[in-house]
Amino acid sequence: RYGLAQLVAEEADLEICGEAGSAAEGLAKIPELQPDLVVIDLTLPDKTGLELLKDIQAMHPGTRCLVLSMHDEGVYGERALRAGARGYLMKEVAASQFVNAARRVLAGAMFVSDALNTRMLEQAVGGRPPGSPSPIERLSDRELEVLEKIGRGVATKNIADQMNISPRTVEAHRAHIKEKLGLTDGAELVRFAVQWVDERR
Repeated sequence: RYGLAQLVAEEADLEICGEAGSAAEGLAKIPELQPDLVVIDLTLPDKTGLELLKDIQAMHPGTRCLVLSMHDEGVYGERALRAGARGYLMKEVAASQFVNAARRVLAGAMFVSDALNTRMLEQAVGGRPPGSPSPIERLSDRELEVLEKIGRGVATKNIADQMNISPRTVEAHRAHIKEKLGLTDGAELVRFAVQWVDERR
């Protein structure tokens, strides 16, 4: 956040009106600060950025949101846009593109990388994006979150606690993930999840 604040401070017509370290804190500040743009990370301590996006659109419809994330845009970009984001920016290019992305979203346009834009256009006209489509795309947002936690070695009970759901619901998500990804058992699911997380580090 400090780095973003430094970037914004160099722009005469932009300013940071507030900061938050969690989804709950951010939601509480929106009605008070009425920001023109909310910048969201997908990794938050109390819930995912995707859930926060959905909450913002439900509670404050029309609020412009820009996602700034380390997560692969090929997996999370379209999910973020469907959840209500008006732009998606990878952290690795944030310093060079953040101000431009913020200005575009503030002006009412959308901001995505050329690669994500091409992918979405090809899907919109009925074509298939280059390469084989990832089976990960079949997973719901919650299933994707469970898969990531499995890959990071989080136990079922801890996943349940972190997501505020029951262990039985976690097991149901695990079953759906295995079915959608064509995995035969729990051990294969863990191996897949660990490899998937490692590839994105």
